[in-house]
Amino acid sequence: MKIVFFGSSRSSLHCLRLLSSAGLDVELIITQPDRKAGRGNKITQNPLKKFALENNTPILQPHKIRKNPEALEKLKQIKPDLNVIVSYGQFIPASIIYLPKYNSINLHFSLLPKYRGASPVQWAILKGEEKTGVSIFELNKNMDEGPVYAQKEVPIQADDNAAELESHLAHIGAELLIITINKIPGLKLRPQDHAKATYAPLIKKQDGRICWENSSVSIHRQARAFYPWPSTFTFLQDKRLKIIKGKPFEKKSGLNYQPGEIIEISRMGIKVCCGYSNSYLIEELQPENKREMSAYAFSLGAKLQTGDIFS
Repeated sequence: MKIVFFGSSRSSLHCLRLLSSAGLDVELIITQPDRKAGRGNKITQNPLKKFALENNTPILQPHKIRKNPEALEKLKQIKPDLNVIVSYGQFIPASIIYLPKYNSINLHFSLLPKYRGASPVQWAILKGEEKTGVSIFELNKNMDEGPVYAQKEVPIQADDNAAELESHLAHIGAELLIITINKIPGLKLRPQDHAKATYAPLIKKQDGRICWENSSVSIHRQARAFYPWPSTFTFLQDKRLKIIKGKPFEKKSGLNYQPGEIIEISRMGIKVCCGYSNSYLIEELQPENKREMSAYAFSLGAKLQTGDIFS
């Protein structure tokens, strides 16, 4: 079966590697253009591009695939049996969706119709879900609304962050993709129940800012959901601090602290008052323009004291 693979993230790279190792014939890789990233704002090679070059697989990197006749013409020349999409990041036009013999399938990191959209892993953690999963569905012109081929449920561990959970889902999703592709001529599609749909809109940088008036559980979910991007952050004397790791305490302190106030500093970390008289222990953090470090080590260097306030 001839496949054209669409993807741009490290999760999609993992899926591509497993598909190739399973002997599936990937004729073309379509991915996002290389972009500037990091402190030096240097051009960073797309993770799938390196794979394509190492394996002598043709690659296209259109800025907007909807307006790129070269991509459509290349697919017509290949005459693929199937398009496989995993975290590609662009809308794909109907002229490409329905070109292959078996159309196009998408691996989505949720149990559709729950969490349709760009950030399903993050929103599942933010909402406190105990489980999520992967769905393989047939692409159509609407966002994540196509009929489903296969799904698999996955539990969310109490301290999973978004990076860990997405990596786990990518591994399970890749295995399910291989099974689905090999059986696709005989599989039946199941329509989604649109009345049960929920949505996972795109995460923005400002979404990571902590509101210390929230509960410690809510802040803990935020820190997990936004690692490694856009990160959860707070400010101390106008200096931005990324929160890397911590844990919530729901027990009321019994003392009159204000949200954001440092209650205690120990080798375990920095305990901060939250809303509802809860507290949150910051265990690891990253000061602005510095490396990640333990919260206790930071407290010594910054000469923090109880009563100092994170804004």
